[in-house]
Amino acid sequence: MDIIGKITGIKYSVKNAECLSEIPINSFDVNLSPAFFLLKNNNNSLAVSKWVSPKRTRSYPYERVYNTLNISKKITIIPIVKDEGIDGDRDFLQWDTISLMSLLDVFVIFAHYEDAEKNPQYVNKITNQKFNNYFVLSKIKEIGQYHSSALHWNLDELKNNFNGLVNEVKKSYVEIEKNTGVKLHSFNGLDNFQKRIGDNVEKFMEFSREKAQKAQIRETKTIQPKECLQTLTKAKITITNYLGGQYFFTADEVAIKKNTIYLIESKYSKNNVLPNKSDIKDGLLKMILYCNLCETSVDGEKMPSKAVLSLTSAKIIGEINSQSSSEEKIKFCKNNDISLGNELFINNIFEEANTNNFILKIGGIK
Repeated sequence: MDIIGKITGIKYSVKNAECLSEIPINSFDVNLSPAFFLLKNNNNSLAVSKWVSPKRTRSYPYERVYNTLNISKKITIIPIVKDEGIDGDRDFLQWDTISLMSLLDVFVIFAHYEDAEKNPQYVNKITNQKFNNYFVLSKIKEIGQYHSSALHWNLDELKNNFNGLVNEVKKSYVEIEKNTGVKLHSFNGLDNFQKRIGDNVEKFMEFSREKAQKAQIRETKTIQPKECLQTLTKAKITITNYLGGQYFFTADEVAIKKNTIYLIESKYSKNNVLPNKSDIKDGLLKMILYCNLCETSVDGEKMPSKAVLSLTSAKIIGEINSQSSSEEKIKFCKNNDISLGNELFINNIFEEANTNNFILKIGGIK
């Protein structure tokens, strides 16, 4: 099943962002800072998040970005390449990450690692990779004075500075390989990455989309360990937007009822009554996209869509959803011995679901 949708604008109210710790800009060190925080510069505040890898499936980067979305000016720091050593992974930044951040009005700092340590547990892997703090801080200060949109910033950085940054990546990894004695991946892949991108955004888009589409096809054939699906149905979703971005997602589940396609993002926990908050917030960021879809079609046939976030657990008895009454929710929490903290969190995500018109389901495995 192929689903195509369009986004013409984002309207969404975030209700579950974490409180951001404040860091004065004068004492800022990107390598010591938390995953998301509020950077204070005199009377100005910038919400900042950082990724540990350009790959979107590592360390919940969507959750990190989600937690900054309530602040007017938002920045995320992403390494354009991360090489963990010849026995580890090497990940590259994808165009769709940039496009998604632009759509969410998040400024991207394209960063690079300049230092690392040998991983004591593996012969040919490195760890504790560190950003160039001076470079990151200079970009943060530029963004603080930048008065155009995140989209313009991201495209300008991509066009004017990305190619040179790949050269810095090469220099840094040569030094890291020399200092650690760890063999890294061949530069052939980096050279190809640089050649395919150049300073042409369209080339980068096509290069990334080709890889993303292949990954999307692979994922539709695979059930991830954390997924416990009711229908075992996966479907490809291709989202386009007015920024020129295309996102190649895979719906965990889909259902068609009364000529409406339900796009279901599923999060599952085997050992706890709820999936962890990082998983849930990853799902909430997907809801931002699915809630704003218009002109949806299924295998070429126009069909309205509805977003659904499904939270399931092997430890839960019964089911509630965002249309359940207060009495039903209280009874459900009591029957499942849900803690006061989790009950508060459940109420908050129900509020987010109802405010943004998506369906939230919480229940056990049927």
